[in-house]
Amino acid sequence: MTMNRNAVQVSVIVPVGERQAPLDALYAEYKSGLAALGVTYEMIFVLDGPQPAYEKALAALAARSEPVTVVSLSRYFGEATAIMVGFENAVGSVIYTLPAYFQIDGTQVANLYAALESADIAVGCREPRATRWYETIRRGAFHGLLQFVTRLSFRDLGCNARAMRRKVLEEVHLYGDQQRFLPVLAERQGFRVAEVAVTQSKSDRHDKMYPARNYLRSFLDIFTVFFLVRFTKKPLRFFGMIGVMTLALGVLELGYLVFERLFFGIPLADRPALLLASLLIVLGVQIFALGLLGELIIFTHAGTSKDYQVDRVVHYSGAVPAGAAAAAGKAPSSTGPVKVVA
Repeated sequence: MTMNRNAVQVSVIVPVGERQAPLDALYAEYKSGLAALGVTYEMIFVLDGPQPAYEKALAALAARSEPVTVVSLSRYFGEATAIMVGFENAVGSVIYTLPAYFQIDGTQVANLYAALESADIAVGCREPRATRWYETIRRGAFHGLLQFVTRLSFRDLGCNARAMRRKVLEEVHLYGDQQRFLPVLAERQGFRVAEVAVTQSKSDRHDKMYPARNYLRSFLDIFTVFFLVRFTKKPLRFFGMIGVMTLALGVLELGYLVFERLFFGIPLADRPALLLASLLIVLGVQIFALGLLGELIIFTHAGTSKDYQVDRVVHYSGAVPAGAAAAAGKAPSSTGPVKVVA
């Protein structure tokens, strides 16, 4: 029986990378959770690079008339790209992103869906979390640093189980390794984010020591998100602050050197401090100019960009505009039927 994709309510995107679980067991786990919702759904598996064995297993599922779609990328592009490619092929009004391995119990899928009644995106938080001590320290340091730079408190951004309204991925475009920061970027865009406690899968055991480059990448990713969240629309505040401080240091040092020359007769020639002061002044001007250039670019595109979400609009159909009421010598009225437009 062919699935009518126009009737699909929920689209589930499963990016398949290096870490993956046996497909039959994973699919049965997710299917049981989705069936409890009582909605029509589709599952989109995005193969991040050639994976013949996994593609063959998915073809077997499709042969059983399971509602699956397979998207195979030509090479490895990363999980963020795989999610966006999956979204391009999704038709549901609610979008799930679920990992290709056991991370949460399949029955918890319904909890994420229920949270969308009061939120635009629901992210899973595995509780209680079974892990080793060094993973607890690493996770605490990561989330602590993220909270410090973004002022947003999340406890388990490593959980890849999320449910969201379609408009979230329409407004928030992921690239690089930003998939873990999707809740942060959605919050910045004005969406309502809920962190939902979910039961960790008994098969979720992936504790290991990562190489040093992974931690460096995580630090750089946090710095990127810090800039995106705080200064995307106000680049001059970031570059201007650094530029002014650098310029001020250069001016102070140069002023001190000139003071020594005028009052103590110390020559300026052959002094490395003079070269350093000049460098700081030039560098400060350049950094400030970079921020100013960013402001000009933002101003040019301000009419086509939007960094807010309208929660609702309330029309008071019996109301009289204040200007019209004043012209008529009457007080403005706020009575009358109310129409709410979501």
